[in-house]
Amino acid sequence: MFNNFPFHRVNWKTSLFLIFTTLFALVGTPWYFLTYDLTAGELAFQLGFCLFFCVATIMSITLGYHRLFSHLSFKAKWPVKLVTLIFGAASFENSCLSWASDHRHHHKHVDHDGDPYDISRGFFYAHVGWLLFKLDPMPLQNNVGDLKRDPLVMWQDKWTHLIGLVVGLIIPPMIGYYFYGLQGALGCLILTGFLRIVIVMHCTFFINSLCHTIGKRPYNSGNSARDSAIMAFFTCGEGYHNYHHAFQHDYRNGVKPWQFDPTKWMIWTLSKLGLASNLRRVPQEKILLAEMREAQRLLEQKREKAGLDKAEESCALSQKAEAILEGLSATLSERYAQVEDSLATKVELSKAKLIEIESDIHRVVKKISKFKFSSAK
Repeated sequence: MFNNFPFHRVNWKTSLFLIFTTLFALVGTPWYFLTYDLTAGELAFQLGFCLFFCVATIMSITLGYHRLFSHLSFKAKWPVKLVTLIFGAASFENSCLSWASDHRHHHKHVDHDGDPYDISRGFFYAHVGWLLFKLDPMPLQNNVGDLKRDPLVMWQDKWTHLIGLVVGLIIPPMIGYYFYGLQGALGCLILTGFLRIVIVMHCTFFINSLCHTIGKRPYNSGNSARDSAIMAFFTCGEGYHNYHHAFQHDYRNGVKPWQFDPTKWMIWTLSKLGLASNLRRVPQEKILLAEMREAQRLLEQKREKAGLDKAEESCALSQKAEAILEGLSATLSERYAQVEDSLATKVELSKAKLIEIESDIHRVVKKISKFKFSSAK
């Protein structure tokens, strides 16, 4: 039955760890709650402590591993680096150096050979298959020379598994034992240890899989990255992935005021406390240009789907439909010229003007998405 199975390509260490932690979490969690009659205080402690570690470890990935170290989207003082490196190790997603190297390869080769978690190989491969199987040679760490000069990063790279074991699986049960004895220690091991590891890992993995499969592409349709407000909620703001791939060095992922991006808010707060600086932001004008280019692409796509043949302009239906689309195109062209002129002359547009232009873009996109050939009647 297994004669043709490529056992030699299985990454046994990683595979066994992922399988063991998942089984322990799925079996241990219901067993713990069914076996022990927890008081309200014990339940609040266990769930609250697990939530704290979930947020601390996933924010160490999003704020530290990702935006700080991989993309250099801001600078941070050593306490911020140290905390994110320690809790990042407790996420068991490898060292920051390896993580950042893989992620930089992903941005450079997205959707093509050289992308470590290439979505074109399938959802499962992008989600977790690339970790379970060694289908390609390990990517060279030839793109993290800057991080190799950081002593904290290199210290964590050397001791990452030990740090993760101590912080993620030893300290929580010790704290649980201090408050609630052996029952508290066991609960912290299962919930804050194994269940939290599984939750944080798969939330992170979904950025590589789900956010390259489902969602909108308002900034760049040239790659598979998509914006997902749902995933932003579960990943502290990382779900706005299309924006991130369009402007990877921006410290923000949720660039709109209403978008959920706690990582952005935390970086901003750290800057106000003097712990972060040099926050990199893409000018609003460039963001609007990207949105308008995509709106124009949608417009042309709609024209093709509507079958507006220039040779059939005698048809009143076609003429009306063309007039509607031409009007939308004219609005986009006018706004595009205004923004380009602002960038060329280095004269910033007023906040009111930017809001007005953005409103026009959203109105156009909404009309394009709802436009049907029959609506021209």
